[in-house]
Amino acid sequence: MLRTVEITAELTGVPQGEDFHNLHWEKTIELSLDCFVCERTDRTTVLRLGEERATCSAGREAPRHPAPARIAAFDVTTGQDRLALRAVVDHWWAPFHDAKRDRPASALTRAPWVRLHVGSYCSGVRQSGSFSIQSNMVRPVRETCGDCGLRLAVSDQAPGIRLLA
Repeated sequence: MLRTVEITAELTGVPQGEDFHNLHWEKTIELSLDCFVCERTDRTTVLRLGEERATCSAGREAPRHPAPARIAAFDVTTGQDRLALRAVVDHWWAPFHDAKRDRPASALTRAPWVRLHVGSYCSGVRQSGSFSIQSNMVRPVRETCGDCGLRLAVSDQAPGIRLLA
């Protein structure tokens, strides 16, 4: 069955003017999904915008493998001092039983988790940088530039993850 997951996130306190660091969402998403290919639950799945398939982490005992998932939409909104993202992920899912963890799979894993990557550019030292936010961090999270020390953004709320279909 084809399943669709919506991921939303927002960063606030994004500086403008002289402190501008050109913050932008990078086009890679790491999302926990139950994988029917390796029949394991809670697998970290790496998705890249424009690729027709993802990569399942599979775990220590098995090699990474292609996963039937893709980023179907990647919409960015910028405002006065905010940067927002709405991404839609399509993935194929079929029922199975994870023998190692002795539990059934679900269309959206039991404890959904997402990591989103943010790129930046410090004009003061002419260096690119990046950081990530994830749904299981203690909030608020304040990010600063590793080069000049200025505040980049604040993550007040965890990224949202919901099953659409």
